[in-house]
Amino acid sequence: MSDLLAGVRARGAVFRQAIMRPPWALRMASGAPLTLATMLRGHAWIVPDDHVPVRIEPGEIAVIRGDVPYTVADDPATTPALVVTSADYCPTVEGLEPASGPARTCGTLVDGSAVLLSGAFERRGELSERLLRALPAVLIVPAGPSALTEMVAGEVITDRAGQQLVLDRLLDLMLVSALRSWFDNPDTNAPAWCRALDDPVVGAALRLLHDAPAHAWTVADLATRVGVSRAALARRFTALVGEPPMAYLAGWRIALAADLLRETDQTVDTIAKKVGYANAFALSVAFKRLRGTRPSDHRNQEAPQWRPG
Repeated sequence: MSDLLAGVRARGAVFRQAIMRPPWALRMASGAPLTLATMLRGHAWIVPDDHVPVRIEPGEIAVIRGDVPYTVADDPATTPALVVTSADYCPTVEGLEPASGPARTCGTLVDGSAVLLSGAFERRGELSERLLRALPAVLIVPAGPSALTEMVAGEVITDRAGQQLVLDRLLDLMLVSALRSWFDNPDTNAPAWCRALDDPVVGAALRLLHDAPAHAWTVADLATRVGVSRAALARRFTALVGEPPMAYLAGWRIALAADLLRETDQTVDTIAKKVGYANAFALSVAFKRLRGTRPSDHRNQEAPQWRPG
């Protein structure tokens, strides 16, 4: 978990508090790679395309991947009255009014209003590829420490010196807190490899792969290091993680390479050797096979930035 979250660092995080009267529904199309949302009052439904709607209650945190189009509504059957884009967050529509009160707030609080607080990471480079690929389309985490939610809610509606820096760090903390709760709960759908870390054999093998991805690993080598036979490791690893050891290692190496391509200006050849490939050509072949694109194309892709008007 620490490795996955090490690169999380919001820069220019966008927070909004939306006060809405039922019926209401917002079609989200901002392009933000990851959004966190919580209800301060009332409930909401997260309705992702091609996925089952998920209800969120006050205090719970929804972590929503940006590559999954979705609607937030008072009821899954409510038709969206507004498409929220990067340039248009608070226009006047039925159920949602322009900001007229506290900072970063849309709407005026009245009896029966729902209050949705959301924060978004603007740039894909603020989050590792490994983390985004580990997350489900929508993750609902039970209510955590109320003090954190209260602090975020209080900061969002104020304008003070250093405000953006404080909001950035609060968004980081919200995400880390939510994912720690997710990983710690054995009844959740955390990644299979995360749950497998508790296994004395497979967990030891995973840590070896994570700590030294560039090593020329073989299943036999791994098995020797963790003290079991090659066949026993392959069988147990596949059963718990969902794929064989070498397939997992290939995916881990490519995820590491994807992060380095986005976060550094190192050459493809240098990155290839850092993650366990002999040269740029070998990395390119593996990258194309697993991601469907070349390393250079991945590096040059510009993720859209979320800039509300």
